[in-house]
Amino acid sequence: MVELKTDTSIEAMYEAGQVVGRALTAVQKAADVGVSLLELDEVARGVLREAGASSPFLGYRPSFAGTPFPAVICASVNDAIVHGIPTGYRLRDGDLVSIDCGAQLGGWAGDSAISFTVGRPRPADVRLIETAEQALAAGIAAAVVGNRMGDIAHAIGTVCRGGGYGIMDDFGGHGIGRRMHEDPPVPNEGRPGRGLALRHGMVLAIEPMLIAGGTDEYHAAPDGWTLKTNDGSRAAHTEHTVAITDAGPRVLTAR
Repeated sequence: MVELKTDTSIEAMYEAGQVVGRALTAVQKAADVGVSLLELDEVARGVLREAGASSPFLGYRPSFAGTPFPAVICASVNDAIVHGIPTGYRLRDGDLVSIDCGAQLGGWAGDSAISFTVGRPRPADVRLIETAEQALAAGIAAAVVGNRMGDIAHAIGTVCRGGGYGIMDDFGGHGIGRRMHEDPPVPNEGRPGRGLALRHGMVLAIEPMLIAGGTDEYHAAPDGWTLKTNDGSRAAHTEHTVAITDAGPRVLTAR
């Protein structure tokens, strides 16, 4: 069931979203050659702690996971697409890093992700990240009252495929509210004019995930969480929590 949020609830979700935005900004600022992924997780924990927020990631265990998630961020490097577990791995010059973070504040959740490079960027990585951001922007622009879910999916997929990139078949965005994952699912590819009608009060986490090699295949790493490209190519992940309102889409996790 899709819960429509009141305007008051959307304001509360904005507060949670701003905590997420501050955490991601702090993590990106701290990310440098030689810094470990565990250290970046500690940076995000500090921002959540200062805000009096908790993490919807920490201890999260969906049906596919053999163990609960042990961190407050997902840190996915190079050929890792999403759900990377922070480890002692130290960032290297030229790494492509995707960070996903959530916050729970006042009973409401926020969820957002960014991709960036460390040190000297590869031109191909810059293009990949820019395309991911363009796909996210296209999805947000389509998140308007009167459109359908397929319009968001089509907007995202058109940008991704137009750039020559692959898209994960079984993963995409989701509804969000009192819980991090709610109905409805938000695909990253689809047909315009199809699917659920978008209404004022829906809040969605819109999140393109792009595979540089152009194929859609991926696999789970031995840790049971990290999803990696089959061809070893790099990946990018961007995400915002977005409220659909009569005045247009409102990004609640804007940084």
